Amino acid sequence: MVGITVGENESIDKALRRFKKKYERSGVLKEFKKRTFFVKPSIEKRQEKIKAARRAKRSRYRD
Repeated sequence: MVGITVGENESIDKALRRFKKKYERSGVLKEFKKRTFFVKPSIEKRQEKIKAARRAKRSRYRD
């Protein structure tokens, strides 16, 4: 569970921004979306290979 402590003089907006950032970095929402439906292992491996190829291609062009 993601949580933050709000300081005495801290505004609610600032605390909410901090919470959202921490929540996003923890990967809870990403994991939830990933688990909403089942993906066959073979398809998952294929998607990972495609993502890796894209990352490699992008890194080659950046250098």
